[in-house]
Amino acid sequence: MTRMMQAAVVEAFGKPLTLREWPVPSAGPGQIVVKTEACGVCHTDLHAARGDWPVKPVPPFIPGHEGIGIVVEVGAGVTIVKLGDRVGVPWLYSACGHCEYCLSAWETVCAEAQFGGYTRNGGFAEYILADPNYVAHIPAGLSAVEAAPIICAGITTYKGIKETGARPGEWIAISGVGGLGHLAVQYAKAMGLRVAAVDVDAGKLAHAESLGADLLIDAREKDALAALKDGTGGGAHGVLITAPSLVAFNQGVAMTRRRGTCVLVGLPPGDFPLPLFDVVANCITVRGSFVGTRKDMAEALAFAADGKVKADIELQPLSAINAIFDRLEHGQVASRVVLDFGSQS
Repeated sequence: MTRMMQAAVVEAFGKPLTLREWPVPSAGPGQIVVKTEACGVCHTDLHAARGDWPVKPVPPFIPGHEGIGIVVEVGAGVTIVKLGDRVGVPWLYSACGHCEYCLSAWETVCAEAQFGGYTRNGGFAEYILADPNYVAHIPAGLSAVEAAPIICAGITTYKGIKETGARPGEWIAISGVGGLGHLAVQYAKAMGLRVAAVDVDAGKLAHAESLGADLLIDAREKDALAALKDGTGGGAHGVLITAPSLVAFNQGVAMTRRRGTCVLVGLPPGDFPLPLFDVVANCITVRGSFVGTRKDMAEALAFAADGKVKADIELQPLSAINAIFDRLEHGQVASRVVLDFGSQS
């Protein structure tokens, strides 16, 4: 008899998720099954459910790429994890392992990469089938709830900061200090950077200040760019744009210091023009950054395990997922929502 579990399923793009029974996966050779303890909710999940991006998932599917849980089944040939381990099933679900990108530790851009909660069923369910070679190993002392946002929002911002090339003592501007950005502020401070927090929400700016931001910039103000350049002595050495806003993208490039690097991690739909004269004449680098590698994941989790980074978390049950998505769509989630499977009925 097939065992069933509760899952939140995208049946059709743009429609509310369906809470329904779904078969519990079983581990084949080289696979594991994880019993979900918690799963973070990311703006990417909303994009997935709406089919917003050019490469689309295929309904029906289960979103969620911040799933944390305990390994309860191990398939033949698996040695890297064992029963009882706490692991996370992240966005990078798997990669080929042998292309030029995988061989140079850039598995995130492997052409054969699979993605959790997108091309593979994810963590909005009581059990997750996973590839043990790509799961996150959760350090002792870090709870499932605490770890959930780190394996997506945390690694994405941590890697993005690294990609700016900003060095300790230099300025980084973090554009958008909500779900991703409030973690970016903490990572940047722990890495010895001076932080300029940029947002359109006074509450989020106040939160950034409480986390150690050195300079607060209200992006709605006419003199926002001038204030940032004045406060940083000519612009930020690195700029990290987490906001899913084309306005933020344009503004972020303008905030970048000469020979600085502007890193894009937000994913608004559409294109944005670059001010070519400024980019060329000021030798500015504009760079995309896509989550992070397994090594980045271990580093990002280590900061959290050491207490240097902690997500601001709101716990909700799986049954609230459609209400959470509605709030995400309308900018009504201050930081991170985590689905607590310990509270499920």
